[in-house]
Amino acid sequence: MRPPPDLAGAVSGCAERSAPGQIPIDAWGGGHDVGCPMELREFAERVLFATSLEEKLQRPSNLTDEQPGPALASPAAPGRPPELQFKAAGAARDSFPGTRRLENERERGQLLHFFANHELLATELMALVLLKFPEAPPAFRNGVLRTLQDEQEHTRLYLQRMQDCGIQFGELPVSGYFWRSVSGMENPLDYVCSLCLTFEQANLDFARHFSTAFAQVGDAATADLLQGIYRDEIAHVAYGLKWFRRWKNPQESDWEAFCRQLKFPLSPQRAKGITLNVAGRRAAGFDTEFIAELDVYAQSKGRTPNVFVFNPLAEARIAQGKAFNPARTQAQLVRDLENLPQFLCRQDDIVLVKEKPAVTFLSGIKQAGFPLPEFVELAQVGHLAERKLGRLRPWAWSPDSVELLARLMPKLTAEKRSAGESFNPEIARLYSKAWSADWLRNFLLSRTAPSAWLCPPEAVGTVVERVEAALAAVAAIRARGHHRVVIKAALGVAGGNALRLFEPQPSTAQIRWLEKALGTRRQLVVEPWMEREVDFSVQLEMTAEGLRLCGYTGLINDARGQFQANTTAPGHAKKIPAAVLAGFPEIRDIASQSHALYADIFAGLETELQRAAYRGPLGIDAFVYRETGGRPRLKPVVELNPRYTMGRLTLELMRQTAQGSHGRFEIITSTGARAEGHESFAACARARQNQFPLQLTDDSPPRILSGVLCLNDPARAQSALAIFQVTRREGC
Repeated sequence: MRPPPDLAGAVSGCAERSAPGQIPIDAWGGGHDVGCPMELREFAERVLFATSLEEKLQRPSNLTDEQPGPALASPAAPGRPPELQFKAAGAARDSFPGTRRLENERERGQLLHFFANHELLATELMALVLLKFPEAPPAFRNGVLRTLQDEQEHTRLYLQRMQDCGIQFGELPVSGYFWRSVSGMENPLDYVCSLCLTFEQANLDFARHFSTAFAQVGDAATADLLQGIYRDEIAHVAYGLKWFRRWKNPQESDWEAFCRQLKFPLSPQRAKGITLNVAGRRAAGFDTEFIAELDVYAQSKGRTPNVFVFNPLAEARIAQGKAFNPARTQAQLVRDLENLPQFLCRQDDIVLVKEKPAVTFLSGIKQAGFPLPEFVELAQVGHLAERKLGRLRPWAWSPDSVELLARLMPKLTAEKRSAGESFNPEIARLYSKAWSADWLRNFLLSRTAPSAWLCPPEAVGTVVERVEAALAAVAAIRARGHHRVVIKAALGVAGGNALRLFEPQPSTAQIRWLEKALGTRRQLVVEPWMEREVDFSVQLEMTAEGLRLCGYTGLINDARGQFQANTTAPGHAKKIPAAVLAGFPEIRDIASQSHALYADIFAGLETELQRAAYRGPLGIDAFVYRETGGRPRLKPVVELNPRYTMGRLTLELMRQTAQGSHGRFEIITSTGARAEGHESFAACARARQNQFPLQLTDDSPPRILSGVLCLNDPARAQSALAIFQVTRREGC
């Protein structure tokens, strides 16, 4: 193997040509001489179009660049022997051997086969650059030649080690992805960004990673080979970075210019490998900002992404239509929490946001073990119409999400649904508290053997559409002994848009509230005020196959019924919270009875959801209360939420915790932060994190053992801060 240069030499070793027309040959390049002086164009044509490896890998000892010739149009593919022709685009991807089977010599050979094809592709693409851009600066062409010669040598070295492992080059299918991604380059800057700063930058990660992996299985020869290639790649990337900085817009940062120059399907995601090698990038000359941005950047490299967006004001939009204009505090809350769908995503999915989260915030989320999605700003949504997409997953299907996402529906591959199928009048009805009340009453009346621990039908709200009917319903409830009454708007934020009647007679202001509410929302639900003991939620997913249980969470509301927090305990995916069951100590089989009850509820709801053609997340709010005489009762459906909820978000967060953990998801308002004595959300976050520092497992990626993690950026938040706390014991 050729002796590697020292690190400093690798970075500065791409010397510019000393005299026009003559390209000095590398001191290592004495071998593979094919005779007298040759024009660089002839050499590049042979590398690009030859149909034998012997010709492609020959290296003359004396080259001139006096007749670069006209620019060459990119061919559909380079010349290759039959066994190395590219497999068809879109063909099934071959299983990448990875590092798990490297103890097997043949598996090592298969991995080297992948690497050899990549090096040969780089060689061919560099030959194409020399032919396609004959007017490029001589120093640039000289550097391309030197890199090409390195790639020839890398290919030879891989071939030798591959053959030692019993694999012949060409016995496995080879991909042409590199060629398809780079060969359409329109100028030298395209080449520098796509090959040098993307694929070769990624090799800073792959070469070092696999060098370590081969050493661990005792293959020192291949480990040394990869270490030498790694050092060469530092020089190659440094060369590309030098010309990139020379040609890019000086008003843009390196990161901004790099992102703008890459053309889909390439993205910065392709510029990194398994683990980001910061030291190698620093040696190549990247600045701290570029490395930090790359570390948190995410975009799919093959899997078709789903698209998420946070639109929690869907019910108000359904109720008021386009006339709905969110209050300033509502709009700010949406802005503060707009990144929360990232915790519902798989890696490579897309989250739409008004403004991308800060790099420092995302870095902390990544360190906690959460995969990062691709963030796309709302102003750029139109660009997604050029890409294949899997499913659309708004927080809620409603007129606003349909309007935003309709242009993307033709690009769906996993679930093709029109705007009408995604949201229709039947789905709109599911949001209504009036619908939930009617459904629960009918469910309770249909049971042949009512349970004494279930709420009676008369405890369910009465739906009204006139003020007189509302007052009559209040009187009927009070005649049954319930003097406190609550009246809720059929559509509205949980705990908001509600009137509490605790006085003997409604006031003039309360009558005006009833008139206004009925005028804009058409229906109200009048129900007895319950003395709640335990709130909880049930989280489900409606799929093409039916309704699937995701799990249960505890639910903490304030005195007005507004959300404060969700809690989870071990076993949350299948077990109703222990605090709920503890409310019925006299019933020995309460766990089995309650699960049987909810199985019946799920079956009934599944039929309704199928009738509405609804697909997606579903939440049920419920609670345990005590009657006037002290008897505990369960109200199994208080509200139905055909959307994502904070309870569902909590369950998804728990996937990143260590086994046996308890979790608490909490939203702190600015008022709450001040009540704790903090002048800002940043100060509140520091205090929480100092009190409960984050502790992670040693897994890769790590899992959360305990501590507090801020789920939106405290430095930017103005209205709300989302906190996730993990403990090993309940209540800690």
